Amino acid sequence: MISADDIDAVLPQTQCTRCGYSGCRPYAQSIASGEAAINQCPPGGAHTIAALAALLGRPELPLNPANGVEGPLLVAQIEEQACIGCAKCLPPCPVDAIVGAQKQMHTVMLALCTGCELCVAPCPVDCIVMVPRASLAHAPPAPSAAENRARFGAHNQRVAARDAARAALLAVRKLP
Repeated sequence: MISADDIDAVLPQTQCTRCGYSGCRPYAQSIASGEAAINQCPPGGAHTIAALAALLGRPELPLNPANGVEGPLLVAQIEEQACIGCAKCLPPCPVDAIVGAQKQMHTVMLALCTGCELCVAPCPVDCIVMVPRASLAHAPPAPSAAENRARFGAHNQRVAARDAARAALLAVRKLP
């Protein structure tokens, strides 16, 4: 039997949520349990659908247009002159590819950006644009799925540790 680990290994690990799940791992688990179709990953596109079909012994399907369209590998770019340093782009980045601080200009580390687009919507000044990675002469190659998975895990551990520390502080303040 094919496991969620086997399926997760085929996914691109962009953690974009366009499949309708909170990340690649939950999508893989849903495919493994038979709840999700194999054609919901726009970043993986036809290549990933073909790999999933071969792995699972299922027919290939066209990408479900409800999840988006297949396109070139993208990276986020921040128009630095317009950035107000609000830091609203930092929390949604699943791999911590954006650096900056409150009231400071932010920038995207291209070597880490998965192109998930999750940073675009929270920006109140619309200074984040997605551009094809190949259009940037200075852009390094896209990170591998394994690198994306590791960075996503580290991001989640950092967020969980911060949340636990906050909860502990709040619990101490509530003591009589």
